[in-house]
Amino acid sequence: MKMLIQNGTVVNSDSTIRADVLVENGKITAVGSNLDSTGAEIVDAAGQYVLPGAIDSHTHLEMPFNGTVSADSYLAGTRAAACGGVTTVFDFAIQRKGMGIRQIAEERNALCAPQACVDYAFHVALTDLTDEVLAEFQDAVAYGLMSYKLFMVYKKDGLMMNDADIYKALLRSKETGALISVHAENPDVIDMNIENFLKNGQTSAWYHYLSRPEFVEAEADKRAIHWAKSANAPLYIVHLANADGMKAVEEAVTDGYTIYAETCPQYLHFTCDVYKREDGRNFVCSPPMKGQASQDALWEGIRKGFITTVATDHCPFSTKQKNWGKDDFTKIPNGCMGIENLYPYMLSEANKGRITLNRAVQLCSKNPADIFGCTEKGAVLPGKDADIVLYNPDIAFTITNDKMHSDCDYTIWEGVQLDGYVTRTYSRGRLVFKDGEFCGEAGWGKFLKRAGRKV
Repeated sequence: MKMLIQNGTVVNSDSTIRADVLVENGKITAVGSNLDSTGAEIVDAAGQYVLPGAIDSHTHLEMPFNGTVSADSYLAGTRAAACGGVTTVFDFAIQRKGMGIRQIAEERNALCAPQACVDYAFHVALTDLTDEVLAEFQDAVAYGLMSYKLFMVYKKDGLMMNDADIYKALLRSKETGALISVHAENPDVIDMNIENFLKNGQTSAWYHYLSRPEFVEAEADKRAIHWAKSANAPLYIVHLANADGMKAVEEAVTDGYTIYAETCPQYLHFTCDVYKREDGRNFVCSPPMKGQASQDALWEGIRKGFITTVATDHCPFSTKQKNWGKDDFTKIPNGCMGIENLYPYMLSEANKGRITLNRAVQLCSKNPADIFGCTEKGAVLPGKDADIVLYNPDIAFTITNDKMHSDCDYTIWEGVQLDGYVTRTYSRGRLVFKDGEFCGEAGWGKFLKRAGRKV
């Protein structure tokens, strides 16, 4: 019940200090030197960084999609999260017609609660924006459900919201302390491109990318930003992947609007060239990876502060599932893995000098905690949950699927070399990962009821 982490370097988003960390009953009670070790388990973190656990604010676990279900259960996904230093996972509870906000979240929670190995929360993906649902925003935010996602695509799957409903949701969010996020792509242009490619027998994974090129995402980003500016409401753009959209975010933020942009590790590491590979279907996700210019723009957005968070959009499908689209890219289930790779990848890039360690912590922990109302997460400070990661910057680590803890039978990150790696993960003071081995348990994670935005 009491633990003292000694001799490490504590890295928060705004500070780096040599300090010890005292944990009691799942909470951080002190950060400093000469702390009382009476009765405490001593953990020697010499030569290591002591970090707040990461928050993956974008995952799809046990998600029904494209006629199947994503390959990671809540158990497998949160187990993999713990093994990558992710101590809080946000999943999506997708509304079905006629269901209320709390109703769909509570239904999903009943599935997740017995399995979760780390703490978790839900974004509610709205697909049926009735007057009753708009009226429920106030009570749902008070209950701890403050973030709602609206799709600008997936018309045939019944997920897409029309422009007017998205604008209504933005207006209502401003009144209630909610936050609206959007998956921004132009569905009609995508459908037109797909129809033309199929007519011409152009069916490989490369045509998934060509059906959704840079401008298809950028145009939708700009529309959503215009609506948010007009409503003077905050907006969160998920999985931003293109240069023009990045420019639009920068301009809006510079003008004083509250526009948050999330990007994903796969967009920062891979380009659209992966779709030319023999295993290109394994990389199919939406939006797809883009060209080098877009990747460069995303890294510049990170350095300049206009990318607010990095999350994974973790939605893996097995080789068998991906092979459904071997001869027709429209049949490839959309999604890639990454929940276990998020923090190690961003910290490795920091070790290589691309960004600072503080910025990596800000993108992966502090900012998502602040934006999504996780008041007890995001920093190694007294009063916060003891979600703590020990990270050794001197470990050379090569990602291979046999080292991962997902249920998926491959990883798109196979062979990627990292500088440094996570050695321990604590969830509310409990050790859940140590030196390559998961040591947590299903059902440990708790559902987070989050604070709404100030109105």
